[in-house]
Amino acid sequence: MRNAWQFVSTGVVGAALVVASATASFAAPSTAKGVTAWDPSHAVITAKADRASVKAWQQFRISGNTSGLDNGSKVTVQQKQRGRWVSLPISTKVTWKKPSYSLRVKLGIKGKNSLRVVGNGVASRVMTVGVR
Repeated sequence: MRNAWQFVSTGVVGAALVVASATASFAAPSTAKGVTAWDPSHAVITAKADRASVKAWQQFRISGNTSGLDNGSKVTVQQKQRGRWVSLPISTKVTWKKPSYSLRVKLGIKGKNSLRVVGNGVASRVMTVGVR
């Protein structure tokens, strides 16, 4: 009987330790107060093209806002080409005082072009611009 009682008490203590460690791991994020350092999970880049369709090599604008990026961060336009994101030579710097941006873009690849704006490891939503 004594061995059975030791087994039961050990099992209860072991289960209590598992519950306590699981509770501590879930409670830790809720006790954190704000973001003290740059955290890409809290950074946001918005982007919108001023036209849905353009002629080949016709200029259009992509504009948007940023928040949570480092001061002086560079934002760049990327285009999806053959299944890969390729950075175009179109970029600007944003600051905390001036978090908005506007970029002039010209595209020559005809058809639907998927574009996004990236900076500090954060990407905007994908937008589509048709080139005819």
